[in-house]
Amino acid sequence: MIAKEKEAEILRLYHGEKWPVGTIAAQLGLHHTNVQRVLGQAGVDPKVVAPRPSMVDPFVPFIVEQLGKYPSLRSSRLFGMLKERGYPGGPDHLRRVIGRLRPKKPAEAFQRLRTLPGEQAQVDWAHFGKLTVGRALRPLWAFVMVLSYSQRLFLRFFPGAAMPFFVRGHVEAFADFNGVPRVLLYDNLKSAVVERHGDAIRFHPTLLALCY
Repeated sequence: MIAKEKEAEILRLYHGEKWPVGTIAAQLGLHHTNVQRVLGQAGVDPKVVAPRPSMVDPFVPFIVEQLGKYPSLRSSRLFGMLKERGYPGGPDHLRRVIGRLRPKKPAEAFQRLRTLPGEQAQVDWAHFGKLTVGRALRPLWAFVMVLSYSQRLFLRFFPGAAMPFFVRGHVEAFADFNGVPRVLLYDNLKSAVVERHGDAIRFHPTLLALCY
């Protein structure tokens, strides 16, 4: 009798990971007929799940063991190890099998940022290379302010990232938004942050003057 948890794992590996019956059986330590029975009860055509003998099947437990110890072990190194143990096949098919058996990296969890309208905006500079002005070559920068709630974007190009352009970008953005966000976020921009010591931040005095 196979536990419900193992039956669910069989179905996940077959439908989600596209593993063949023989690989599932070797990975879970089951006879292939047990895997067939679980898939058949789930409505999978028995002709489809009939296992096709593969020369790699006897080596699957070893592959799983090595990948469990060394998840980033290269396929070429595993191929050499298996050749020493009698694997008669080539590297291409083995590489596909190893790709299916290699442990997947756990998905990272991210907390979605939620803000109220008018509460927050993010400010940054974006560099767009050089701009030819007459015979001179000037840097081309874009002042960017994005409202966190709606993702509405304000962008204005300037021939540099000097402080006067930075202040002008703020003023034009506020006019375009017809308001001033309660909080502005700066990612350690030199135009905004003069120095930082731990959590203590000294902002640029010209930027502070704009707040009053």
